[in-house]
Parts: sequence; C-alpha cells; structure tokens
Amino acid sequence: MDFAFDARTEELRAKLLAFMDEYVYPAEAVAEDQRAQLASPWDTPAVVGELKAEARRQGLWNLFLPDAEYGGGLTNLQYAPLAEITGRSPHLAPTALNCAAPDTGNMEVLYQFGDEQQKKQWLEPLLAGEIRSAFAMTEPEVASSDATNITTLIERDGDDYVITGRKWYISGAMNPDCKIFIVMGKTDPDGADIRRQQSMILVPRDTPGVTVKRAMQVFGYEDHSHGGHAEVVFDHARVPVTNLVGEEGGGFAIAQARLGPGRIHHCMRLIGMAERAIELMCQRAVSRVAFGKALAQQGVVHNWIADARVAVEQLRLLVLKTAWMMDTVGNKGAHAEIQAIKIATPRTVVGILDKAIQLHGAGGVSQDFPLAELYASARTLMLADGPDEVHQRSLARRELKKYL
Repeated sequence: MDFAFDARTEELRAKLLAFMDEYVYPAEAVAEDQRAQLASPWDTPAVVGELKAEARRQGLWNLFLPDAEYGGGLTNLQYAPLAEITGRSPHLAPTALNCAAPDTGNMEVLYQFGDEQQKKQWLEPLLAGEIRSAFAMTEPEVASSDATNITTLIERDGDDYVITGRKWYISGAMNPDCKIFIVMGKTDPDGADIRRQQSMILVPRDTPGVTVKRAMQVFGYEDHSHGGHAEVVFDHARVPVTNLVGEEGGGFAIAQARLGPGRIHHCMRLIGMAERAIELMCQRAVSRVAFGKALAQQGVVHNWIADARVAVEQLRLLVLKTAWMMDTVGNKGAHAEIQAIKIATPRTVVGILDKAIQLHGAGGVSQDFPLAELYASARTLMLADGPDEVHQRSLARRELKKYL
C-alpha cells in the first residue's frame, strides 16, 4: 500500500501551504478589522476579494470539482489533503479558493444534475466566484435528521412551481452576494415511496415571496465570514418549471449525491482545525509557566498533546482511505466509510479543541485566539450533514445485516 501523495498533489500542497503563510494567515486579523468598518457585518471585507484574485492567479481555484474543464480536475484522494490545509483557517481559506460550503455542494449539484441553461445562469457565475448560493433543506418544525420529514411544498401551477415553507440554518443566506437557493421540498407529499416525494428547485433570492428573516447564531456566533445561517420563509414563491433540478421525485437522491463529497470535505477541514489546535497547544505549552514549571513539562499536557497527535493520524488515514474508495468504487461503495468518518472526525476534533482551550485558560474562550470559533464550527458538524446518531444507526444496521 502506497501512502505517498502523487506528484500533482505534492505540487499543489506546496503551493497552497505557501499561499496560507504568505496571504491567508496575515489576512485573518485584517478581515476582522475591515469587517468592523463595513456598513453591514454581512458585507465581504475587501481583503477576501484580494485573496480570491491571488488564489485564482496561482491556479488554486475550484480545486474541489473533479472536472478539469470546470474545476481542479482532482480526484477525492488528491483534493483531501488540500482541504485539510484550508481547514487551518476554515473561515477564510476555503472562500479564498472558491471551495467553501455550501457553494461547493451546490456547484456539484448543478454540475451533475443541472441542464445547460441552469449551468449557464447559475453554475458559471458560481465557478467564477461572482455570486454565492445557499442550500435550503433544514426546517424548524420537524426533525430534519430524517429528511423525509420536510414539509415545504413545491406545487405545480401551470408553467410554474409555487414554493411554501420555512427553513432555518440556511448557510450563506445572509451574504448579499447570495443570489440563488437550491430548495428541497415535496412535490408529491402523499406519494407511496417516501424517498420519491421530494424534489429540488432553484429559487432566486429576489423572487417575490422569499424573505430572509434573521441570522441564526451558533454558540453566539453569527458566522459572518460564511454568510451566516439564516431563517428563510418561502411564502407562495413562484418560479418557472424550468427551475426544477433533475426530475420530480429526485430530490432525495440528489441530496445524497450532494452530501457524500461534502462530508469528506468537512472531515478533512476538521483535521486541519485539529492540526492548528495542536500547533497552538505546543506554542502555549512552551511559553507559559505554572507552579514553577513550563506547561510543556506538565505530565497532563504531555498526555493531551500525545493523544491529539495519535487521534489526528488515525483520522487522516481513515479519511484518505474513504477518499480512495470514493474514487475507486464510488460514493455508494464507500458509504460505510463515509459514515464512519462523519461519526469519528467531528467528535474527536471537538475533544482536541477542548483540550487546546483548557491549555489556553481564559484566552482559549476569548476572541484573541481562534479556538473558541473553531470549537463552535467543529461541534456544529456533529449535527450538519446528518447528526452522528443517524450515521451510527445506519452503520450499525449495515454491520448487523451480516449476521441476520
């Protein structure tokens, strides 16, 4: 078994690591300072545009998309270590490379299932980084861990569809550059097959009847860098039937196709978060003294750092194996592995970040270090793209099936 990255991956890793050191890390504080001067906290700081222009100039653009005509032309295995690097600055680096959720998943949906007009109108400006997008699936009135529960209606009326429902935690929707929603709702709510009741449809943000009501907080953060997580109301919003993505009843299958790559992207970025946490732990440990000894000489600190290193190495191997399987046997063939990394990675990284916060004392929960915000992001990913318990249930059933 070969554990080495291929030449193309190594080339991009070297370029991306240099880009992070030279441009991204210095821009973190600049972006916060600029945001404080903006008319709206949801506007994009100028430095983000500068980062995007530089990333595009260097060829670090749309790396997530495997089609070389549209994106980086990379396999999942090639892209995974690059996603890890961007996870070290998750609120800036993915956006700089046009590789940020939810746009990545939405671009994948349009690339795989959109027709030529939909690609021209929405995919092309998304790939160019000219607009942003949102994916509207989760609802406040139902247990959205079971996607068949959604109640938003997509009703045919002549040459139009009429969308009615309420969504929340719709990532990116507060960003003024968000111009399009991919909305999941029911076109056949009484259909016999509960996985054929749903469809997906494109709803421009400026459609009458679409109201972005408020930003939802995550542990007190509004996540300005990602365009927030909004509550959105669709009150008889009317769009042409040509805005349907794929076919009626295909929404559930499209959602599964969208979430598979998204889960591995999240997991690799989480590993990047963990790596930054370990780096900050080590820096803190050698720079602070307590009870007559440097923190780096305290046995409990040794345990935290050693355990974190072991956990990250284990996770990385599992995620890379999953990426390799997705490339070789497809998302369906790698389904168990995708579930495994989605269960293991967020909870493990949350634990590492928790110890990093503890080592930093009051500073760990402050705005002077990135740890608190990283913790909020990692903890949220125990819910996003399906909560842990849903994946545990499915994975356990798969294991038990061998004995039944």
